[in-house]
Amino acid sequence: MHNGDSEELVKLKQNLKEMLVRDLSLEDIKPEEIKDDAMLFGEGLGLDSLDAVEIVVLLQRNFGLEIKDMEKGREIFYSIDTLAKYVYENMKKDS
Repeated sequence: MHNGDSEELVKLKQNLKEMLVRDLSLEDIKPEEIKDDAMLFGEGLGLDSLDAVEIVVLLQRNFGLEIKDMEKGREIFYSIDTLAKYVYENMKKDS
């Protein structure tokens, strides 16, 4: 990864945090409070299976990405880091 990529990833992580806070109605959390490597579900941010479905919809709507395999989705949705990496790598393929 070169510098341009890492800057894009930083922006993407910020966008994803803002999107999650806004679209999942996380009123008690500010985007900047979400750590890149914090778990999104369970003990981490506390998201649940309904949130997972909503994230699938958000990825489809905002990035044109589909996640059909929820086992794979679990890996992708682990943290902002894993989510951003997935979006970044799969957006690059299309462009």
